[in-house]
Amino acid sequence: MAYRKLPTGVQDILPSECRILNSVKEKLAALFERNGYDPVLSAAVDYYDTYSQIANALPEERMFKFTDGDGKLLVLRPDATLSISRIAATKLERLPARLCYFANKWDAQNAGGLKSREIIQAGVERLGESGAFSDAQTISFAIDCAYAAGLENIIVEIGHVGYFKGIMEACGLSAAEAEEVRLHINAKDGMNAERILSRAGAGRATLDAVRALPTLFGGAEVFGRAEHLTKNGEARAAVAHLREVGRILSDMGYEKNICFDLGTVKRLSYYSGVVFSGFVGELGVPVLSGGRYDSLADDFGRHIPAVGFAMGLKRVLVALERQGNLPAAPSFGAAVACEKGAERAAAAYCKELTAQGKRVTLLAAYGAEALKGVQAEEKYFVTEKGALRI
Repeated sequence: MAYRKLPTGVQDILPSECRILNSVKEKLAALFERNGYDPVLSAAVDYYDTYSQIANALPEERMFKFTDGDGKLLVLRPDATLSISRIAATKLERLPARLCYFANKWDAQNAGGLKSREIIQAGVERLGESGAFSDAQTISFAIDCAYAAGLENIIVEIGHVGYFKGIMEACGLSAAEAEEVRLHINAKDGMNAERILSRAGAGRATLDAVRALPTLFGGAEVFGRAEHLTKNGEARAAVAHLREVGRILSDMGYEKNICFDLGTVKRLSYYSGVVFSGFVGELGVPVLSGGRYDSLADDFGRHIPAVGFAMGLKRVLVALERQGNLPAAPSFGAAVACEKGAERAAAAYCKELTAQGKRVTLLAAYGAEALKGVQAEEKYFVTEKGALRI
């Protein structure tokens, strides 16, 4: 029957998965706390206009919309970073601030599987900070978080939207045209990207640079090639910034976890500088992504330089399973049954066991026979005279 099924793109999380998810959250929460991040949780429901009437408006078709009692249009949280930017601009008195969160966001366009429409995230935002050292710290902390979650062999691909913006600026494209070219490039549709550029009067140098974007991937050797492709000041400044970020990360000991990719360009109006995505070999999609978004809070009336990232926790679970790193499901540390009339004594005995740090289950069925077939490291039968280990 239809009412027993879920809509496309959402999933129930069963007890074993939920336990692993909670374990990952606990490890990340401890890491956030040790590194000075303060927790925040934005409202799950907001006004539609908050995300549709801003410079960085989200596409209407991506938002889950519904109507409030007064007729105003509401949405489920479609973007955690925008929500926190709103909080920072309107409610935070002191900056800089380092915030962390665990939150769900909803994307109506995702089709399911690894592209879920309900996305469980953990993330951090560093507000009121700028510069290569801040960017490098954010990327290194993202790597630390991936390892804390249990992942192995994390590789973070780092780019900079300024490189692409500079190339587009050199041929006089509008912001809308540049965004259209970006979409074609990310879709590996070079023909339509070149069509737009040619229509805008782009010269051979610009076309050569755009054609070369997919090849600008690898180690620090890409910087020289990237600089050789353009004389635009913004593009070359982006390369210089990436060079400095790479130097700092290498000095901090993360050289084996990073590479550079100037060919994958993220949304131009959203990101303002460094962008990055974290991958493991067993998964074809990022387990984390982030970047610098210095202009997001401007939409809410306050300029706040910012950088951060988010981890998709469902993807982390899939990656852990494929890497063979799922933690073993815990068994009941102790199971307790009692005779009728000894309920109070049994409950008191369970409290003694839990005080010792054990996981305890008090069975609802009476008699020692109720303990048969129960998986537990310890089994106890309680009578009015006391507890007996079985």
